[in-house]
Amino acid sequence: MYRHIQALQQVSRRTLSTSARRQVENKVPHKQKHFQEDNGIPIHLKGGVSDAILYRATMALTILGSAYVVYELVCAAFPKKKE
Repeated sequence: MYRHIQALQQVSRRTLSTSARRQVENKVPHKQKHFQEDNGIPIHLKGGVSDAILYRATMALTILGSAYVVYELVCAAFPKKKE
């Protein structure tokens, strides 16, 4: 039992002491420069291929959703006749 507690203390000590050594590079100035340059690309597409895919998927879902709403409204406006 004591070995487990001692091992847990050692692991927690190791993770706490090594986490402060890693320095994260500040990428904000690079991103600001990339997004502020005037190259004719809209801001919502400057992120690259992933932004273009997300944009097109969003537009497709919006169009399909709007078409489905119109279809349901037409179905509700003209109910089927019971014979």
